[in-house]
Amino acid sequence: MDDQRPNDRMFERVLLFVTLSIGILLLQSYLMRNGQEPEKQDKPAAQAEQAADQPDDKGLVDNEDVAPSEDEATDKVPDMVEESDDEVDWPRQYVSLGSVDSAGPYRMLVTLTTKGAAVVRTELSNPKYPDIEKRSGYLGHVLVDSDPEATECVVQVVGAGTPAAAAGMKPGDVIMSVGGEPVKDHRSLELALVATRPDQIVSVEVKRGEESVTLQVQLGRYPVSVIRPEGDDPLSFLVTLHQLGEAKLPDLSEDKYKELRKDRTEEIIPRDPLVNAELDGVSLRKADWELVSSTESEVVFRRRNSGLEWTKTYRLAEASPEGAGDPDYPAYHLVLEISVRNVGEEARKLAYQLDGPTGLPTEGDWYAIKVGPGWSAYGLRDVLLSLNGNTPSVLRCSDIGVDNLGTLKLPEEAHLTYMGVDAQYFSSVLIPQRGDDAAPWFSRAHPIRVGAHNKKLPKVTDTSCRLVSVLTKLEPGAEPLTHTFHVFTGPKRPPLLQEYGLRDSVYYGWFWYVAIPMQHVLHFFESYLVFNYGLAIILLTVLVRSCMFPLSRKQALGAQKMQELQPELKAISEKYKKDPEALRHAQQELFRKHNYNPLSGCLPVFIQLPIFIGLYRALTVDVELRGASLLGAGVRWCSNLAAPDMLFYWGSFWDSIGWGAFNTGNGMFYLGPYFNALPLVTIALFIIQQKMFMPPAMDEQAKMQQKVMTFMMVFMGFMFFKVASGLCLYFIASSIWGVAEKKLLPKKPKGGSPSPVAAKSPPTTRGGNSQKSSGRPPRPKRKR
Repeated sequence: MDDQRPNDRMFERVLLFVTLSIGILLLQSYLMRNGQEPEKQDKPAAQAEQAADQPDDKGLVDNEDVAPSEDEATDKVPDMVEESDDEVDWPRQYVSLGSVDSAGPYRMLVTLTTKGAAVVRTELSNPKYPDIEKRSGYLGHVLVDSDPEATECVVQVVGAGTPAAAAGMKPGDVIMSVGGEPVKDHRSLELALVATRPDQIVSVEVKRGEESVTLQVQLGRYPVSVIRPEGDDPLSFLVTLHQLGEAKLPDLSEDKYKELRKDRTEEIIPRDPLVNAELDGVSLRKADWELVSSTESEVVFRRRNSGLEWTKTYRLAEASPEGAGDPDYPAYHLVLEISVRNVGEEARKLAYQLDGPTGLPTEGDWYAIKVGPGWSAYGLRDVLLSLNGNTPSVLRCSDIGVDNLGTLKLPEEAHLTYMGVDAQYFSSVLIPQRGDDAAPWFSRAHPIRVGAHNKKLPKVTDTSCRLVSVLTKLEPGAEPLTHTFHVFTGPKRPPLLQEYGLRDSVYYGWFWYVAIPMQHVLHFFESYLVFNYGLAIILLTVLVRSCMFPLSRKQALGAQKMQELQPELKAISEKYKKDPEALRHAQQELFRKHNYNPLSGCLPVFIQLPIFIGLYRALTVDVELRGASLLGAGVRWCSNLAAPDMLFYWGSFWDSIGWGAFNTGNGMFYLGPYFNALPLVTIALFIIQQKMFMPPAMDEQAKMQQKVMTFMMVFMGFMFFKVASGLCLYFIASSIWGVAEKKLLPKKPKGGSPSPVAAKSPPTTRGGNSQKSSGRPPRPKRKR
C-alpha cells in the first residue's frame, strides 16, 4: 500500500490515477462483453424540484433491499456521471484506535471497518462508565460482521486493553470453545459468555493455523458503547456525493416521506430509498475503501470514484501526562478529516453528504425519562442542532421517527456550530473546525431515522443526522476540498462539555438553581466524606431537613395543635352549621385565641417542592449517579441509583400470561420487567406520616376525606414505581426524619385542654343566630 497522503507527490498520484482508470475501463469492457449487465437503477418517487436551481431528483440508487417496480426498472437514468472509474474491490478489514485500558492515554476504544470507511463501535475506557445492562463477562468485541451461515467463529479484530488482547488472542484465530462450551458462530459465542461473570478466568480454545492454543482469559466488565451497530442500521460517519454536476439526490422532505409511505399501513420501515441512496455510478457507503495506513491513534482510508479521490482520516485524541487523571480533560473526541480531490481532466461541481453517529445507548428504556427544554417528552436519541453558537434546538426522536421533521435548509450566512445525537447520559456530536474560514460549509441539515420505528416505544427510535455541504467547484489537480471535525463521543459531564462548547446540551429545567447546587453537594459528600452516592443522598437529606427544621417543627406543632382543637372545631361546626359566615368567624376566633395559623403547614411543602424537582432533575441528568451502587458493585439490587432498585425480575411471568406489553414500561400502569421494593417502602412511610399528622376524623365526611387521601397515596405508588432508587432513598430518609420529629415533640399534659367553646362568642352576622357584639355574655333563660 501507498502510505503517503493524497496531498503529497501530485505527479505520482495523477499517474497512478490514469493507470488505474485504464485498467478499470479494460476490466469493465471485458465484463460487459461476457454478458454482465449493469445494476438497474431506481427512480425516486418524489416529484422534481420547482426551483430553477433544483434539478430533477433522478439517479437515486438504493443499496438496500428495496427493488424498483417494473415501470421504474425500465426507466432510463439520465446521464449523471461519466463512466465509473471505481477501484477494484478492496478486501474487508477491521482496525481499532485507542484502548479500553483506563491507565493509558486514551479515553476510548474505536473500532472501524473499510466498509464505507466507517466507525463501527466506540467504547469508553473509564471504569466509572460500565454497561449497566450487561452483567456477563467481557471478552472484547472480537466480531464485527457476523455471517448467519458461518460454521466457525473467526476473530476479526482485537482491541487494545481488552481481555482478549491481554490473553494473546489475535485476528484470524478461530474460537473453538469458551469455558468448555463449544463455539461455532457468533451466537454460540454470545451464549457461552452469558454464563460467565466479570473477573472470572475462563479457558478459551482457539485454532491458530493448524495449531490448537488454549488461552487463559480473565474477563472484565462490559464498558459502555456510545456508538454501536444495531441490527441492519447503517454504520456511523458514512459519506457520499449529494450532488455531482446537475445530478443530485432528493432532499429528505416530509412530502417525499409521505409519498413513499402513502400505501403503507403497517410498521414504518427504514427509509432505504432515501437514507441509503447514492448517485448512479457512485459507491462510497457500501463499498470497501483502501486502508492506507493504521496506527494506534490514526487510520487513513482512501477511495477513488467518479473521477474523485476521497480520503477519510480518523485521529484519536490523547490525554497528556498532566491531564491523565483529570476526568474533564478534553480527550473524548475523534478528529475526522474528509478530503476530496478532483483527479479527472475536467472541473467538477459537487456537494457531499456526511452522516452522523448511530446506535447510541437506550439503556433503561422502560423507565428512563430524558430531560429537555420545556415540559415536552423527549426521547433517548434526540438530535441537537446549533447554529452560529446559539443554544441548540432539540429535535425529538419521536418526531423524527414519524417523519414530522424534514430537511432543515440553513440560512445563507448560517454557520453550523455542531450537530449530533444526544442520549440521556452520553452524546456524540459533530463539531466543525472552521478556523478562520468565513464561508459556510453546509447548506442543509437533516435529522434522519436509520432504524425501524416502534410505535409503542418511539423514544428509542435509532436516529442520526446528515449534513449536506455547499456546492463547490473543484478544478483538476487543484487543492482538495478538506473539512475537519471534532467528533465528541463521551459522557455528559458539564465541565467536560464546557471544553467542547456543548454545555447547553444538559438541561436542569426551571429549578436549575436548586438542582445544580444539590448536585455539587452530592459530589462533595461522595468524594470527601462517605465515598458512596447512596450515603451521600442520605447526608443530603439530613442537610436539607436540618435547614428546614424550624419550619418543619412548626408544621408538626401545628398538626398537634390541630388535633387538640378538633373537639372544639366539631362543636363549633354543629353550633353554626346553618350559618357559614358565623362558622368561619368562630373558627378564626378560635385559631386566633390559640395562636394557630392553618396555612403554616403549607410553607414547608412549597419549599420542598423545588427541592424534590431539583433532585429529580439532578438524578436524571447526572452521569456520575448512573451505575452508582448502594451496597457495592457485587450486589445486583439497587446497583444503579439513577434507576429503579430492581429487586427481582418478573418479566417472564408477564410474558407467560400474555401481558408482554407490561414489561415495556410505556405508561403509568405498565410497571416494567422488574419488581421494585423501595417505591413501596416510600409509599408506606407516606401513609404512616399521614396517619400521624392528620387529626382523627370526627365525622363521616372527614373519614371519607382520609380514605381518599389513602387511595391517592396508593395511586402515587404507581407513579413512583419506576422512579430512580436514589430519589426513593431521599424520600425514605426524609419520611423517617419527619416521623422522628413527630415522636420527639413535647407531649401535651393530660387535662390541659383548651378553653371551652363558649368562652368567647363569635361576632354577630346579619340575619344570623348569634348574639350582638356587645361584649356581654348571653342572657340565661328563665326557669319555669
